[in-house]
Amino acid sequence: MQIKSTIKINVRRNRVVVLITLLFLFSCAKKKSIYTDNQVFRYNEHSNVTSLDPAFAKDQRNIWAVNQLYNGLVQLDDSLQVEPSIAKSWTISEDGKRYQFTLRNDVQFHKHILFGKDSTRNVVAKDFEYSFNRLLDKNVASPGGWVLQNVENFKAENDSIFTINLKQPFPPFLGLLAMKYCSVVSKEAVEFFGNEFRANPIGTGPFQFKLWVENTKLVLRKNPLYFEQDENGNSLPYLEAVAVTFLPDKQSEFLQFIQGNIDFMKSLDASYKDDILNTDGTLKEKYADKIRMQTGAYLNTEYLGIYLDGEETFATKSKLIRQAINYGFDREKMITFLRNGIGTPATSGFIPKGLPSFNNQQGYSYQPEKAKALVLQYKEETGNNNPQITITTNSNYLDLCEFIQRELQKIGLETKVDVIPPSTLRQGKASGKLPVFRASWIADYPDAENYVSLFYSKNFTPNGPNYTHFKNELFDNLYEQSIKEVNELKRRKLYQQMDSIIIDEAPVVPLYYDEVIRFTQKNVKGLGINPIDLLDLKRVKKD
Repeated sequence: MQIKSTIKINVRRNRVVVLITLLFLFSCAKKKSIYTDNQVFRYNEHSNVTSLDPAFAKDQRNIWAVNQLYNGLVQLDDSLQVEPSIAKSWTISEDGKRYQFTLRNDVQFHKHILFGKDSTRNVVAKDFEYSFNRLLDKNVASPGGWVLQNVENFKAENDSIFTINLKQPFPPFLGLLAMKYCSVVSKEAVEFFGNEFRANPIGTGPFQFKLWVENTKLVLRKNPLYFEQDENGNSLPYLEAVAVTFLPDKQSEFLQFIQGNIDFMKSLDASYKDDILNTDGTLKEKYADKIRMQTGAYLNTEYLGIYLDGEETFATKSKLIRQAINYGFDREKMITFLRNGIGTPATSGFIPKGLPSFNNQQGYSYQPEKAKALVLQYKEETGNNNPQITITTNSNYLDLCEFIQRELQKIGLETKVDVIPPSTLRQGKASGKLPVFRASWIADYPDAENYVSLFYSKNFTPNGPNYTHFKNELFDNLYEQSIKEVNELKRRKLYQQMDSIIIDEAPVVPLYYDEVIRFTQKNVKGLGINPIDLLDLKRVKKD
């Protein structure tokens, strides 16, 4: 009976999806704007979109949708270089504190109906003044307010000039402004829709809002007023529509992709990785002529964090044990057999590949004899003949942690693995209750300050991201120099010095530098790949 009920529910759910799609296509037909399948880009978002308001573009599911709908002053290309967007140019004062942007005069908000009539207008500098004030408004409670924490003030000088003054120089600031939090919004639309602006987005992006049935489907249509063009002077975007489904099961998503029902699939899941990839990370022969795979560096370091303010009895209070853990397992083997070759073993620093500050320094390689010697030295110095550690993780990374557990047992370090829900893991990290915890750090903006800030002593949790409570006077001095250094090469060297200190003191165990992996149907053209895994569809075509 349970199986029959489930089937009936699924059938009803599928009928709802079909009905919505048919209604949507019917409405398009009435307006004489029917488009073909090769003009629609389809992907699945298994986590669901929670808001289409850029002030709440906190995680990838929302960021991807918001990126199609909105623009900011600047944007990043696939090499993470800052490019113009609504701002056509800018100047930065010699002291690095004053940024002045000159706006384009041909950027319009999406055509929309407010107060019973169609309306649109050009974006002016006052719109950025309003959008930034909204980001800081405590009543809005945007999680992105921190982006402007180093800003002294901002002002619309006139319709086309927008000025931002910083409290102190902060060279990564332009990269911060490329975040979707800093997108421009229409004051009239926000005030008209109020709390429902999250589901009635009015932006300037290449696509505009058409339909959102939460947990079922999101549809965006081409913005005919979009201001960007390709190198040949053709208007962007090329596609007529973007359709997003919300199947929660990754195995179902995979089947839909293999059957050709969606055009794109991101990342790699344990439920199908062995079916689609060989152990060396290449496509299985049966898929090689059907789908395309792209991989590239991802600004994400996966690691084990070690809490240094814990009880003195914790073995990980000792640098000897922390280094022994780092030497005690084979990262190459771990990536090959548990990740199907996707990712780069973290045998350099904490700063990942994909950033200019990655310096390929000598980090921790697999040296079991050296690890055993460090454990033995610890036993002799402390009299603790049975050092133990517990690694806390969630179920998604259990296989990695169990691999490390088996390897560390061989070097004389008793190791346990504790599996807890993701939310409990986050709370435990923030409160200092976990001596060793699995974590990852994904860059919010393309500068190594993202990574070194995790170890600055004034950033101790819960007031900042320093989950390990690492404190080092030389490191702090270098960090404070780096955030004021406007010369990029000098700043890069400071970052690399800090990275060397982290490797030597070992408050973390870098596991691997992640990779962006994308699968597309063979007829999809122009979909790039970038180290922050941002989905940009304005130059995508389907043959």
